[in-house]
Amino acid sequence: MRDDFIRVAAATPKIRVADPRYNREKIEELMNEACRQQVKVLVFPELCLTAYTCGDLFLQDALIEEAEKQLAQLVQASAPMDMLIFAGLPWAKEGRLYNVMAVFQRGRLLGLVPKRSIPNYSEFYEARHFHEGNEIPVRVNFTDASGETYPVWMGSRLLFACRENRKLTVAAEVCEDLWGAMPPSIAHAMAGATLIVNGSASDEVTGKAAYRRQLVGGQSARLVCGYVYASAGEGESTTDLVFGSHNLIAENGTLLAQSQLFETGLITADMDLGRLSSERRRITTYRMSGQEGYETVYFSQTQEDLNLKRRIDPAPFVPEGREDRTRRCEEILSIQAMGLKKRLEHTGCKSAVVGISGGLDSTLALLVTVRAFDMLGISRGNIVTVTMPCFGTTDRTYDNACTLIRCLGTSFREIDIREAVMLHFRDIGHDSGKLDVTYENSQARERTQVLMDIANETGGLVIGTGDMSELALGWATYNGDHMSMYAVNASVPKTLVRHLVGYYADTCGDAALKAALEDVLDTPVSPELLPPKDGQIAQKTEDLVGPYELHDFFLYYVLRLGYGPRKIFRLAEAAFEGVYDRETIKKWLCIFYRRFFAQQFKRSCLPDGPKVGSVAVSPRGDLRMPSDASAALWLAEAEAL
Repeated sequence: MRDDFIRVAAATPKIRVADPRYNREKIEELMNEACRQQVKVLVFPELCLTAYTCGDLFLQDALIEEAEKQLAQLVQASAPMDMLIFAGLPWAKEGRLYNVMAVFQRGRLLGLVPKRSIPNYSEFYEARHFHEGNEIPVRVNFTDASGETYPVWMGSRLLFACRENRKLTVAAEVCEDLWGAMPPSIAHAMAGATLIVNGSASDEVTGKAAYRRQLVGGQSARLVCGYVYASAGEGESTTDLVFGSHNLIAENGTLLAQSQLFETGLITADMDLGRLSSERRRITTYRMSGQEGYETVYFSQTQEDLNLKRRIDPAPFVPEGREDRTRRCEEILSIQAMGLKKRLEHTGCKSAVVGISGGLDSTLALLVTVRAFDMLGISRGNIVTVTMPCFGTTDRTYDNACTLIRCLGTSFREIDIREAVMLHFRDIGHDSGKLDVTYENSQARERTQVLMDIANETGGLVIGTGDMSELALGWATYNGDHMSMYAVNASVPKTLVRHLVGYYADTCGDAALKAALEDVLDTPVSPELLPPKDGQIAQKTEDLVGPYELHDFFLYYVLRLGYGPRKIFRLAEAAFEGVYDRETIKKWLCIFYRRFFAQQFKRSCLPDGPKVGSVAVSPRGDLRMPSDASAALWLAEAEAL
């Protein structure tokens, strides 16, 4: 449970109808297995102690009494376990029968959660036997296996809160409750529950599994919660229905695990409670209604380190899967192009100016600009594409730039800026042999001046090429490549830039353009501000500021979820296992925090640009950060790793 990770499980035992003793033994087996797997919350199906399909046998005292006795045995068996366990059984109270989920841990029954929505239709005729459960909790007595009787809460408005982790608050609903127009889980989440569990007996018919997945996933997204759904399976009567033991675990709309249909047993998943808490804080429209009518039952759990089974995506900004890749890349390119299209329409500009270096960022900016002009029905010839060779330009990047311009049909201008930069050095008294930051940035600012003046000359806009990763690290020349009239890449991280250019290469249908784009992808990332060595790029960005795949990973978890250095480091170790060692990750994480805080002043005056994903650094939108904020708190934690 450290770093807010918790392992949860849904379990379906193979049972016998109306045999609580046998069923209890099978439930115990799965409890022990879950304990061995470090599960902290375990959910069984509704009425699993008796079977759901007992029919009129639910009217027999012998079955009801035996179910309660076997529950006492289950509770006793949980004595050495700090797992929070939910299991279903029929419960008699004041002459009525209720379908409840019993909640127990460490040898104590903590509460009973009754089903609210009792179906009364052809497949399920529970109303013949069961009554609708009470919302407001009341006290009922429970007699354990030792003969001790003590009161417990019974009601649907029960919260089970962990003392050691305030982010773990669990509530339950039962099967049909989820299918209703106003599921109890809505009130549970608004009262503070971060994890909803559901013990169910859902029959299997063609197409229902897909609907069930959508329902569980959608509810977890709607409530920004974890959802564990355990359903009845083998052993239930098949007189009229078959039950598929379809178990599901979801987190905020993402399906973490599901069972194979018709297979009993246990599924587990590692849930990130910190992610849920962060999302709820971020969504200001997520209203907590308080806990009126709720009773909170507290429990304790040991805090353990988990060997995470959860896959940690090393490229959180990049879409996975071929179908998703196509859809997402088209969406992103269209968002970028639509933003530029609107700006061109609003300003009345019929021209755009793009500085093209043969590198990744300027390539993507040009592709987006071409798409925007095509949308507007304006000739691509109105895109003025400028290459500006200087001291660091290599033949490789120059040739790629020229090929891109030719294949895309844009206007071409070549302006060698060496003489202008040398004149500037003389003006400011700078030694041109001193390859310092002045030497580098003078070139970047000269290029920006050239682009701005051409834009004035042609009545156009200068299209910014810099990406979000560079902005996060401050890897941009202030008032050089830092500045433009519209920044189409401002919210696109470097790993996604690479992916978008790769997608365009795969789908462009032009062999020459594809070859050029693929060579751009193979070219080391560089501002090319220092002289080449033996004709090759001498200045490699990732040697200086670190691997962009690491920095993009850090950036996602810092801005999207607000995680601290320790948790980000742990996730990075899992995501990049076998790629980067512990010391390398720590080194670049510390550098990330230093640069991210120190370079905010560059982000505080960014040009406009479209947001394409869930993370952006615009000072007008996603990142309202003071330029003088101290990094001490974050660096102290990172350096202590």
